[in-house]
Parts: sequence; structure tokens; C-alpha cells
Amino acid sequence: MRVGVIGGGIGGLCLAQGLRKAGIEVAVYERDRTPESRLQGFRLNIEPIGGTALHACLPPALWAVLVATAGDSGRGIGFLDEQMRSMILVGRDGEAPLDPLDPATGEHAVSRVTLRRLLLAGVQDVVHFGKEFTSFTSGPDGTVSAHFADGTRAEADVLVAADGANSRAWAQLHPEAGQIELPAVAVGGKLYLDEETLGWLPDTLLSGKNIFWPRRDFLFTAVFRRRENPESVVDRLGPELRALGLDPGRLLTESTDRDYVMWAYIAHRDSMPADFSRLPPEDAHATLAGRTKRWHPALHRLITSSYPDDLFQTAFTAARPLSLGPATNVTGLGDAVHHMPPVGGLGGNTALRDAQHLCAALTAVHSGQRELSDALTEYEQEMVKHGFATVRESVRNTEGAITRNRVVRTAARTFFRTCGAIPPLGRAVFAA
Repeated sequence: MRVGVIGGGIGGLCLAQGLRKAGIEVAVYERDRTPESRLQGFRLNIEPIGGTALHACLPPALWAVLVATAGDSGRGIGFLDEQMRSMILVGRDGEAPLDPLDPATGEHAVSRVTLRRLLLAGVQDVVHFGKEFTSFTSGPDGTVSAHFADGTRAEADVLVAADGANSRAWAQLHPEAGQIELPAVAVGGKLYLDEETLGWLPDTLLSGKNIFWPRRDFLFTAVFRRRENPESVVDRLGPELRALGLDPGRLLTESTDRDYVMWAYIAHRDSMPADFSRLPPEDAHATLAGRTKRWHPALHRLITSSYPDDLFQTAFTAARPLSLGPATNVTGLGDAVHHMPPVGGLGGNTALRDAQHLCAALTAVHSGQRELSDALTEYEQEMVKHGFATVRESVRNTEGAITRNRVVRTAARTFFRTCGAIPPLGRAVFAA
């Protein structure tokens, strides 16, 4: 069985790793011209569902290096108001320490550069860059051909759309698929940790993730700090890493990006200046400085001290739910099928989960345990069910963050404070 994957993002490459591990022939076609394209941005927070998928699909040496070189995003999450008055702290104290090597519980703030290197290790020979997908055609022998903008084509027995939101492959397969625009805009930024910033940043911003629920708008923060001594792990696994095509010294250099506090400010687009998501970064920065001037001084300083060049502005969209019938030999995963707003950081982790489940389905076909149509139909039904449930959760979180209804916002703040004041209620609510 030959599997062609359109898109070399984290979902597509995780699938390629898993298929290579299972002995299945795979080829990945990525429109970026080099592995270094589009590596800017923030670290990715790998949650347990994403960690479980990476642990299942990666060789053990790569999993160990991913954990060693990842940052620590802290334990738990706090809900606070804009004056940094705590409403409830969830999972920050009184629990057993998490084992970062346990994929079922550990969380990992992963450098995008390092993650791309690890996902490419050992599969570089089957990843083809500079391949812009245009369409696919089905052959009389049951194969499918992917066509590219450079005039070339590639045949496979199974084709996987892993090319993100606005996927051409998924759109051709399902023309009814669409997306909705959400009335939300966001700005993300980062404040690097050094002697000066550590002198004034409060412990709350340095000890985990925080959700700030002001009387308008919304702020999320997370601290990303490197784990100690990744050198010993990388040195110990040096021969295995070199066999996979990795330079251990270069990997360590790339994984030691500076520690920082990441923040994301989200607002209803109608309450912001026109075309806010397309404003020059310095103008967006000035707008946020004005909107937070009466917040706690540390939160205001967090935003105003971040460099405008590091800001990331975006508007939000979400995939429109769809129903699927029996599968063909063209399928999809991740944002190509069910892209979602980034509130909660669920998109990348869901794509990794899809990759793990699709790899298991194709492995069962490869070993003769399942028929291809049955295995892919079962995979797609479960993938769509879970994926669009996650989309709905992300949309609900976004709508709650941007609501301008004062009654709703006041009720939410009261609810969080009540959960904080009555610990059994808080545990029951946030464990659900």
C-alpha cells in the first residue's frame, strides 16, 4: 500500500512517522520550498492527546528528545479578573507531580523549529518540498493521482488531505465543506524572561496558564520555560539521532530559544478599530495599551513591554460541520477537515490525534485485518465526530471570551468566584 500525504505540517508528518514505523510506503508533498519556511511564531503546547499520538508514532529516541528539549508551561490554570484578583485556581497545588515522559499526562511547550526537525528525522527521504497540490484524479485501477502546480503528478493507493484550512484536496472531495467567520479578533505577543523582566513580573504570570476575565475582552497568558539539562539526553541518544539524520549539536542550539511569557488578547471585532486584524503592529500595540491602561499595572506592562515585531494578529474562522458517507481512498485529517479558532490550543493536538487514528486504520489494512473502505469509513466517522465536537468547544470558548453582554460576563465572574470559594464545587466543575 502506498500512501500519499498532501501537507507537511505536524499532522501530516506525524502520520508519515507512524506509517514508516509500521512499514508502510508513504510520501509527503509540501508546498513550502524548504523545511525552514514558516517557523516563526509561538511554541506549541502539546496536551496529553497530542503527546499520546506523538509517543505512538515517533521512534522512542525522538520522543525522548522531544520531552527533554520542550519547555515547561507550568501546572494548572488560574481564572482571574483584570486586577489580578484570583477567582479560582485549577490543578496548581496539592496534586502529585506529573511525569513528563508519560504521554497520558505530560504537557510540553515545544519549539516549532525543534518539532519540525524531529518530525522530519528519519523520513526526510520521502518528504518532497516545493510541491503545490492542485487536484487529484482517480484511476481505473483504483489508484489516485495527485497533481501539482509544477506539472508533475504522483500516484498512491490512499491520498490524505493534511494541507490545513482551505485545503484544496478536501474541498475537491467535499465541495459542500465550508467555513464560518467568527466576530473575533486576536493579538498574540511574547515578553522574554530576563533579569529585568523577572524583577517585576508577578509569580502568577510565572507559574502556569492564566485566563483573565475582564469586564470586556479577554486575556490568556502562559509561561514557557525550558526543562533543565536536555544536553544529557541528546548526548546519550547521539548515535540513534545521527542514524535518523539529525545533528545533535544543531538540535540543541535550535531548541534553546529564550524563555518567555506568551499572551493572547481577544476581543469582539465590532468593539475594535475597523480592519483591526490588518493594522500595522505598532498601531495594534497602541490600541491594546489604551484598552488595558486601567488593568493591573503588571498586565498593562506585560502587553506594552512586548515588542511590536513579535505580535501576531488574526481574525477567527471555524469549519462548518458536515456529514460523511462511505469513505473513498481519499481522506483527510486535522485543519483540512475541522479547523477551529485557536482558543484553548486544541487544533494542533486534534490533528495529531487524527494522525494516530488514521495510522492505526491504515496499519490494520496493511496487515490484512481490515478492508480499506471499512477501515477508512470507521476512521472518518470517529474523526468527524471528535473533530467537530472540538470545533464546537473552541467556538463556545471564543464566543464566551468576546461577549459584550454585561450580564453574561458578570455571571461568569460570579460563577468562577463561587467555584473558588467552594472547593468541592470547583473540583466537580473543572474535572468534568
